[in-house]
Amino acid sequence: MPLKGFLSSIGGANSRSAESKLSDGQKLDMLHELESSGLGWFWACDPKGNLTYLSATIAERLDIPLEDLIGQPLSSVFVSADHDGRTKSLALMLGAHKSFSGFAVRAEKRPDGAVLRLSGQPSFKGSTFEGFRGTGWDITDEYYREEETARLAKYDSLTGLSNRHRMKSMIESTLTAFKAAKRNCALMMLDLDKFKHVNDTLGHAAGDELLKQVSDRLKRSIEVECEIGRLGGDEFQVLVPDLDDRGELGEIALKIITMLKQPYTLEEGRCVIGCSVGIAVAPHDGVTMDEVVRSADLALYAAKNGGRGQYRFFSGELENEAIFRRRLEENLGEAVRSKQLFLKYEPIVDASSEEVRVLEAHICWMHDQRGEIDEEEFASILEGSSQIIDVGSWAIEQACAHAAAWPDSIRVAVNVPVALFASDGFVEAVSNALTAAELPARRLELEVSEAVFFGDTDAVDRTLGQLFKLGVRLTLDEFGSGYSSLAYLRRAPFDSIKIDENLVAEAEKHDSRELGLIRAIVALAGALEMDTIANGIESTELFRRLKECGVKRMEGPIYSDPVARDVVEAELVGDNWKIAPSGDRIKRSKRRTVYRRINVIHHDHSYEVVLRNLSKTGALIQGLDEVPKGTQFVVDLGGGQLAVATVSRSNGDTQGLEFEQSLIDDGSGGLCTRNRVSPYALASAGAPLAALSPGSYHKMQGGGLGLGSVPQFSYAPQARFEAA
Repeated sequence: MPLKGFLSSIGGANSRSAESKLSDGQKLDMLHELESSGLGWFWACDPKGNLTYLSATIAERLDIPLEDLIGQPLSSVFVSADHDGRTKSLALMLGAHKSFSGFAVRAEKRPDGAVLRLSGQPSFKGSTFEGFRGTGWDITDEYYREEETARLAKYDSLTGLSNRHRMKSMIESTLTAFKAAKRNCALMMLDLDKFKHVNDTLGHAAGDELLKQVSDRLKRSIEVECEIGRLGGDEFQVLVPDLDDRGELGEIALKIITMLKQPYTLEEGRCVIGCSVGIAVAPHDGVTMDEVVRSADLALYAAKNGGRGQYRFFSGELENEAIFRRRLEENLGEAVRSKQLFLKYEPIVDASSEEVRVLEAHICWMHDQRGEIDEEEFASILEGSSQIIDVGSWAIEQACAHAAAWPDSIRVAVNVPVALFASDGFVEAVSNALTAAELPARRLELEVSEAVFFGDTDAVDRTLGQLFKLGVRLTLDEFGSGYSSLAYLRRAPFDSIKIDENLVAEAEKHDSRELGLIRAIVALAGALEMDTIANGIESTELFRRLKECGVKRMEGPIYSDPVARDVVEAELVGDNWKIAPSGDRIKRSKRRTVYRRINVIHHDHSYEVVLRNLSKTGALIQGLDEVPKGTQFVVDLGGGQLAVATVSRSNGDTQGLEFEQSLIDDGSGGLCTRNRVSPYALASAGAPLAALSPGSYHKMQGGGLGLGSVPQFSYAPQARFEAA
């Protein structure tokens, strides 16, 4: 249809109460100029909805030949550009012969092209419908501005991940829908370790680039359906629907931790960070958004306090643990002032002669209520504390004073936190400690990690040069955990390299590539006339392999755990202190409660027993007499954790149990069941969803627990086991 025909159709569609002063030719010229200017376009379709007219300018903007558009259905030429699905409304409007306006559309063949806004009105000749006539205008720039504004309201501008507000909305809506459908949903809280150090040393531009790389790695590391968000700073969330298997969740968390701790290359320099993860699962750990987020936060706090670089599942005990932990951090300053801190020493032994060459200082805390807090837990409390510089300086001063009383052949080693190394007056504090103790500088070894090199290059080189001039020995700690650049070794006057403990642990595996890396490190150290140290050695097989690789000095449980000062001084009296490696010494696991009361269920009775020990495959219980071998129990470990077990041995009131399904690691050295009884199932059995307790499980029918053929039971504590 030519423009003249379009004009006639408009004129025929309207009553004329007054004659226009413009001729038809003038009207055509005016409309033509309007079309050419791009301020407005026109279109028309027949009664079937097929385009009969379209301004040529529209076709040009759409980059589609006009002849390919004329004759095509309007509702198929254009698709909705809105996100509310109004294309269907447009088709219905055309079919209903009703006026419409403000429809944002784009060409179906050019989904990334121009965006138009269409308006139209039906045309009638008498009572006969003749089609639609309408106008359109280009809103591309406006549309994309609005789209970007809407996107920024939902997504983090730096990483492109969902922002805090979108994650909050998604978590809330997901939990609400899943509660109605009785479905599970996991929430992971992530916090980057050592990110603040990158910001402080390399600058905020480097920190921003690091966050972008972290978000990319997060997307690659999680293969299940999920939503990832950045809450701000170095905090992230991951929402994983329909997953409550803590074995799978632990694997996802471990993969995230492993990928994020790999080295990063930034324009401003290189860096290595870590990640801690807290995990909560709805409805087990909460039903509402506030409950689940709080549970995940507590789990994250526990993961960070447990040494960082680990994951932790929420449990009901974490809240008390978190409160006590905060009190410990608050009391640290008083501990320094009131001399509650003390040092233990771990022997570093010559692998060939078995003679103790160095004693490494570990800081411990004798708390007036809790008792001794060992060096591993104390280190996690100290990290990030405002007291780290004072405590680090105190440790150097005390170590020098103690070493002054030792034989001249024994050196003392002290780990130097990055914050202490970078602080003003560090070298002066070391010098003063040596002078006060009258200890020769060569007998003090300072262990510094690669992280010190991520700071101001000139300041780092200046500090290292001053320490070298002072005469102290320097050890590059955790070599192999990050970039382990040769530039570090060329720039700094190191006397020894301490191989990263994780690399050493991997080397214990057969046919391990890490063993080849250790050989290379030893060869490199030898070429640079440096000693090599391996720590954390537990097995004689690993000791043998490291010795074959040429590692000169070793430490770990195979020789000795850290010992008190008086033990050191007693051992150093007389001849040289020698320690032969022994595989009988096993590293003591972090102490956790295993002596506690639990319930075990058999048929229709529940019995209270004492849990004496727990492993992945079984447990030892005490409190029931004359239990036949082969008896099956449901073991209630609390928090919805039920495990089917069979009595494998029985002696008096003590039974050994073998689990039908092995327990799994909880990410921090403990054990937990892979799945838990759904609170929704418990609620359907009569327990309130918001007030579930381990004692509620007796109300469940065994067949509904997903634990195999477990019989019905009721809670009725017995003094004596009643065999079936």
